[in-house]
Amino acid sequence: MILEQGPAPFWLDPDDPDAGFPDVERALKEPDGLLAIGGDLSVPRLLEAYRRGIFPWYGSGQPILWWSPDPRLVLRPGDLRISRSLTKTLRKAVFRVTMDSDFAAVVEGCAAPRRADSGTWITDAMKAAYIELHRQGYAHSVECWHEGRLVGGLYGVSIGRVFFGESMFTRMSDASKVALVQLARQLERWDFPVIDCQVYTPHLEDLGATSMSRLDFTRTLERACALPPPAGPWAFEAGLFDR
Repeated sequence: MILEQGPAPFWLDPDDPDAGFPDVERALKEPDGLLAIGGDLSVPRLLEAYRRGIFPWYGSGQPILWWSPDPRLVLRPGDLRISRSLTKTLRKAVFRVTMDSDFAAVVEGCAAPRRADSGTWITDAMKAAYIELHRQGYAHSVECWHEGRLVGGLYGVSIGRVFFGESMFTRMSDASKVALVQLARQLERWDFPVIDCQVYTPHLEDLGATSMSRLDFTRTLERACALPPPAGPWAFEAGLFDR
């Protein structure tokens, strides 16, 4: 059951687990991509959302807000752009980079306010939801370590051969960029066509992310989400960091 107030956004009944999302073409143009309000953060609903190009993003004290912006920012793993300074960091092997070794700590790092006067959109409910996705094998993290301390990383959701990036953080220069570089290299080996970056930022554009229309993005998801996922637990392949 979908509860509607005006043409959009739709209201999803949180007491109806079968309430479905409307067509993404019904998303608002202002604010760009707002599609629905309400529902819950259960694993089935989150997986349905990602498969259809929808993601949750809301602040503390707000209802759950679901978005599908047009255009969509994506990074094709093979198009990753690495600056000279970042290349030097990679060659020096400043960080030890791992996959799925401390998912909860990465989420906490991403949830920490960026400034003393800022809040976070990664609420306790969001943390619990993505930790459960990780427990069920759908969410993954990349960690950057320096002298035994977690200094940066990222996490996201993976369905089939699509990685939906959620958030990244850094406590040391270049740590989050190194995490993204190594993730992109691994996903390229696994034949992932895109990393979903959701919305535009200059930082991601500098790394090679480009805009894709919502229609082309959802068509990409239809194909790539149906592909078999990488086999076994996620881990970086041998020789990946030698490049």
